[in-house]
Amino acid sequence: MTGELAQEAAEILGRLGVASETFQGGGFESRSPITGEPIGRPQFDDAESATTAIADAEGAFHAWRKVPAPSRGAFVRLLAEELRAAKPELARLVTLEAGKISSESLGEVQEMIDICDFAGGLSRQLYGLTIATERAGHRMMETWHPLGVVGIITSFNFPVAVWAWNAALALVCGDGFVWKPSEKTPLTALATQALFRRAAARFGAIPAELCGLVLGGRELGETLVDDARIRLVSATGSTAMGRSVAPRLARRFARAILELGGNNAAIVCPSAGLDLAVRAIAFAAMGTAGQRCTTLRRLLVHEAVYDDALGRLRRAYASVAIGDPRDGATLIGPLIDANAYRVMQEALDEAREAGGVVMGGERLLMDRFPGAYYVRPALVEMPEQVPVVRRETFAPILYLMKHQDFDQALRMHNDVAHGLASSIFTNDVGEAERFLSAEGSDCGVANVNIGPSGAEIGGAFGGEKDSGGGREAGSDCWKTYMRRATNTINYSAELPLAQGVAFDVGG
Repeated sequence: MTGELAQEAAEILGRLGVASETFQGGGFESRSPITGEPIGRPQFDDAESATTAIADAEGAFHAWRKVPAPSRGAFVRLLAEELRAAKPELARLVTLEAGKISSESLGEVQEMIDICDFAGGLSRQLYGLTIATERAGHRMMETWHPLGVVGIITSFNFPVAVWAWNAALALVCGDGFVWKPSEKTPLTALATQALFRRAAARFGAIPAELCGLVLGGRELGETLVDDARIRLVSATGSTAMGRSVAPRLARRFARAILELGGNNAAIVCPSAGLDLAVRAIAFAAMGTAGQRCTTLRRLLVHEAVYDDALGRLRRAYASVAIGDPRDGATLIGPLIDANAYRVMQEALDEAREAGGVVMGGERLLMDRFPGAYYVRPALVEMPEQVPVVRRETFAPILYLMKHQDFDQALRMHNDVAHGLASSIFTNDVGEAERFLSAEGSDCGVANVNIGPSGAEIGGAFGGEKDSGGGREAGSDCWKTYMRRATNTINYSAELPLAQGVAFDVGG
C-alpha cells in the first residue's frame, strides 16, 4: 500500500513492534474512515485459530492464577508504563483507523492508562469478608478466586479502551483472556497486543499466551461465546448482538457482561443554566460524530426555555468544525463507513415523514474525500416521541421535544427500550434528587448538570433494559471476573449444626 495514511499507519505499527506480515499481504482490507482508503491488509483468523487461542489462554491461566495478586498488579503497572510511552502513537493510530479527532483518541488511550492505574491498586484490595457465625468455635469467611478465561469482544467506536477496561481487571483477578476486536479496527488491536508483549517481556514471569488475539468477523465471536472454556464473555455492540449472545451463554451457564446500545436522553428544566447545558449537550450529541453508546439522542426541553435553548443549539450546530480528524481545529470527524451514513439518512427521512423539522444531516467534503462520509450533525425538532425517536440510530442525530412539567419529562425519558445513560439540567435540588431516585431515571448512568457521555473509569459503567445489564470498569466490577467461595472453619472439638439441627450418631 502506497497511500499517505497507509504509510503512516505502517510506520506507527513498526515502531510499536508489530511485525509487518501481520498487517500487510493479508486477505482483508482495513480502511480509514478519514478518506475511505485501505491502510492495512491483516490476515484474518479462522475458527480453528480461535479455538487454539482459547486453549493456549486456558493453559496460561492455570499458571497465572498462582501468581499473587499484588504481583499481577505490578505487571499491570508495567502495561500502564508502556501505554504512557506509546500514547501519542497509539492515539494517532486510533484516529487513522476509527476516525476520532485527536483529543478524543488521546483521551481513549488515557482511559487505558487510568484503568491500569486503578487495577494496580485494586490488586491489593480483592477483599473477602469475615462473616458472623452462629456456631461457637467456628469461623466463616468468603474468598475470591480467579475465574478462568474471559472472552472480550469490542466495537469500532472505542477500539482499545474497552479492551483495557476488561483486560486490566482480568489480569489482576488472575484470569486469561482472548480478544476479538471489531473487524473495522484490527490495526489498533495489533498495536495494543504488541504493547502488552513489551510489558510481558519486562515482567518476565507471565505466560505469553495469557492475552490471545483473534482477528475476524462474527464467526470468531460465536466461537468465543460457545466454547465452554470461556467462563465470562464481555461483549460490546448492538442490542441485536446481545440478543444473540445472551441465550447462548445462558445455555451453558456462562457469565455475561453485555454493553449494548443506548437511546440516551437529557431533560432541560426551567431553572437550568443554559450556557452550561448547551456546551454539555453539544459534546454529548455531536462528539465522536454521534458514534458513542452514550451519545445524547433525545433532548426533552421545558416549554418555557425551549425557544432559547433551540436558538443556542442552532448556533452551536452551525458553527462546529467538521473535517479531517487529524486537524487540531476539527471537532467532528467522519462516520465510520457508508452504511452508517445510509442508516442516518433513513432515520432523517422517517423523522421528516413523522412531522420532524430537520436542520443539518447533509453529507460534506465529498470533493476532498469522495470515499469518506462526513456529515453535519442533525438537529431535529419533533412534535412527539414517534417510533424513529424511540429507536437508537448510531449517528449524530439529536431529537428535540417539548415538555410541560417534570412528571411528563420523566415519563418520556423512560419510555424507550434502552436504559444506558441519562442526564438532567436543573438548579432545583428537588428535581435533581427525584431524577436520581428510584422513581427517576431508569438508566445505569444518571447525571446532573453534565451530559450522559464521557464516563470516568472509577464508576461502574453499563445500562439496564435493552442496554444489556452488565457493568464494566470501576467500583466493584472486579467481582464479575472472579469466583466467590464461602468457607467455614471449625477450630473446636465440637460439631454443632446450623439452625440447631440434631443428627447424633454413634461412632
